[in-house]
Amino acid sequence: MHFFEKPNNFVQHVEIKVSNLARSLTYYQETIGLFVIKTEGNFAYLGAKNSDTPLLILEEVENATARPHGTTGLYHFALLLPERKHLANILRFFAERGVRLGASDHHVSEALYLNDPDGNGIEIYVDRPEEQWQWNNDYVHMTTEPLNAQDVMTAEDGTWDGMPEGTVMGHAHLNVASIADSEKFYTEALLFDVVTRYGPSALFISTGKYHHHIGLNTWQSEGGSPAPASSVGLIAISLQLADEAQKATLLERLTAYGAPYTETTDGFDTQDPAGNTIRFRF
Repeated sequence: MHFFEKPNNFVQHVEIKVSNLARSLTYYQETIGLFVIKTEGNFAYLGAKNSDTPLLILEEVENATARPHGTTGLYHFALLLPERKHLANILRFFAERGVRLGASDHHVSEALYLNDPDGNGIEIYVDRPEEQWQWNNDYVHMTTEPLNAQDVMTAEDGTWDGMPEGTVMGHAHLNVASIADSEKFYTEALLFDVVTRYGPSALFISTGKYHHHIGLNTWQSEGGSPAPASSVGLIAISLQLADEAQKATLLERLTAYGAPYTETTDGFDTQDPAGNTIRFRF
């Protein structure tokens, strides 16, 4: 899991809006297997087993509306399991309960896809060993093929009992309005590297040669605007700051780029060209 240690820029947690907090808590605990760290008013903080570090923050929005089609925001957040056996165990759990899901082999990883009760996208995945990833110069080979579920199940070793210790937020995948504008922002202002392209409509970026810490696409959002504040969906993705020097470097880059930012007591917030909020926190 060295890809989720400094000096890499990785997503520590994701914040989303939901329409009914009690319903979402039931879903995220009983179906996804996250554990409640704490609740405060209309907020809930969830993480992996025996962890006090949030992976997901839920906020209930009063009279929330559905996210309009064509808007920018969250495509999915992705929970990275420590080992393949965990993917096999949760796959068995889902199958026994008739949970509807998608499943893909991306060569670098094996993944399951779901939507929460408000339509927020979720990926649960495991990485293949990094020595099996295929790099061509600075681009990593990624594909989307059917998951070989039978082969995954050979790793099964017991009963699923929730997100195991060591689960991290592997990446966040965002709907954006323009790939070109997003690429310029994330690479020039936030110092990410492009590691994969899916044609003209999807881009994958990372630091430290991970296959992607952030995915960006225009599949449903080309030329789109941010969703209304009253709708369900993304609030922000949060990345960890290493120290004051990194903060100063990023603020200098944002200033040179001409991007707005707001300093906070423990970091700063900025927005990408599609209006997605990115938080950097110590």
